[in-house]
Amino acid sequence: GATLHGAKLAYKTHGTLNAAKDNVILFPHMYSGTPKSMEMFVGAGRPLDPEKYFIILPGQFGNGFSSSPSNTPPPFNMGAFPDIQIGDDVRAQHRLITEQFGITELQLVLGWSMGAEQTYEWAVAYPDMVKRAAPIAGTAKTTPHDFIFVRLLEDVIKSDPAWNGGFYTDPDAVHVGMRRHAQVWSVMG
Repeated sequence: GATLHGAKLAYKTHGTLNAAKDNVILFPHMYSGTPKSMEMFVGAGRPLDPEKYFIILPGQFGNGFSSSPSNTPPPFNMGAFPDIQIGDDVRAQHRLITEQFGITELQLVLGWSMGAEQTYEWAVAYPDMVKRAAPIAGTAKTTPHDFIFVRLLEDVIKSDPAWNGGFYTDPDAVHVGMRRHAQVWSVMG
């Protein structure tokens, strides 16, 4: 129910958008990823070939490059950053694609894990726009297991004595919760 005015969506592109604007692949990333994380799958002679396709690698809100608690000005900074859902990311991606590039057709939307969730959302929200969808190792709805896992990751961040409801008072401190998050994610992710 919140509106994040002036929200920014980071993205990277590879290849050239053709005159018909019908050579587009959208490849959203997984949890803890960035557009750069997906670049290893893009290359000449590969299925995601920038010599054939215009490939868009969108970011997600909260990933540190797009609008996030750490880079959004008050009143929505830090602990006041609104709860973001998969649908919010997809609506922002849709605006990017249609308003920035004038694209009305996607040859393929693909992604795995949280990128697969975005792929499902794209297929349901914009079925006339999505020609092909390839959700990989992801579910259309968050499973109880994934819900508990994400809650664990949230809880380890909140275990930081400096958490303060997300309003850290010392931005230069090495935060215990973020280190714990990285440790859990490296073992479980």
